[in-house]
Amino acid sequence: MDFSSLVIMQKDKETGYLIKELGSYQAGDGAKYVTKLHEIDGEVVMYFDTNKDVAEWEYSAIYDLLDYDLFRNSSLDIEDVDDEYNPSWKVILKYKDEHSEMKEELDKVCSIIEEAMEKVFNDIQGKEEEYK
Repeated sequence: MDFSSLVIMQKDKETGYLIKELGSYQAGDGAKYVTKLHEIDGEVVMYFDTNKDVAEWEYSAIYDLLDYDLFRNSSLDIEDVDDEYNPSWKVILKYKDEHSEMKEELDKVCSIIEEAMEKVFNDIQGKEEEYK
């Protein structure tokens, strides 16, 4: 699916319902991996996955070989989300009221996601026997 924008929705902490749109941002590289995006208590929670179904052996290999330091080196906390069909993660960043600042932050994270996904899919090549 091609994205033209990412939309941050505010989520009510008590009910979990989406309340209102906080902003729409032109999508950059890596946005195709984003599956969910919302703000709660001043934090933007971005979920992303592999953007494609993976084989059973790839599931473990991707978690093992994802370069988490790409995120940590940019002061981003990344967590595995293990209740999804395909490998998935969440990243939390601070919400910025200024549209251009938030867009810049989203672009940065999406670029890191793109780099991480390209790298991990390259790194798992030829490792099927190790993970079967």
